[in-house]
Amino acid sequence: MRSIRRFTDATVLDLGCGTGYHLPLLAAEAASVIGVEPHGDLVTWARVRTRKLPNVRVLHGSAHRIPLPSSSIDVTQARWAYFFGPGCEPGLQELDRVIRHGGVAFIVDNDATRSTFGRWFTAALRSYDPGAVDEFFARRGWSVLRREMRWKFETRADLEAVVRIEFAPASAGWILREHQGLEVDYAVNIRFRHY
Repeated sequence: MRSIRRFTDATVLDLGCGTGYHLPLLAAEAASVIGVEPHGDLVTWARVRTRKLPNVRVLHGSAHRIPLPSSSIDVTQARWAYFFGPGCEPGLQELDRVIRHGGVAFIVDNDATRSTFGRWFTAALRSYDPGAVDEFFARRGWSVLRREMRWKFETRADLEAVVRIEFAPASAGWILREHQGLEVDYAVNIRFRHY
């Protein structure tokens, strides 16, 4: 993402920041970082995580109602928040509103067309159509970078815990029965749009 738009001296929005895992990393580079999260308990965790970082704020809000003024953000990242394309229009309209001219939005999501995780994802969610999602974003002026990554776990219990978070019980069951080892290859799409 930094090869497309550096975060230095930027006001950065982490949309759907969860427990705030990425906020300290962003705060080390950006002038100002704002986390927005719809789930109150996760807002609390993110605030605890960032309580000693003076350039970070965490707000309760959602993608379709971002609690920020218009044209106030230079860079936005949303990780694993816009998987499905159609239905995301209100959130994308909010990005149009809050991002300044010259800003960039990034959406990181699963690339379900490749990797072990992608195969699991499409098997567990048969209605998911990755081609339709790509077309949805392309029609709206978004570009995409495709990247590979890997989960590496120290213990089988850690891998099993994450699989059970990511998938419904029935899917997690067959995934864990079929998958041996402590690593999983994982492909992602980094979608981006200049404003």
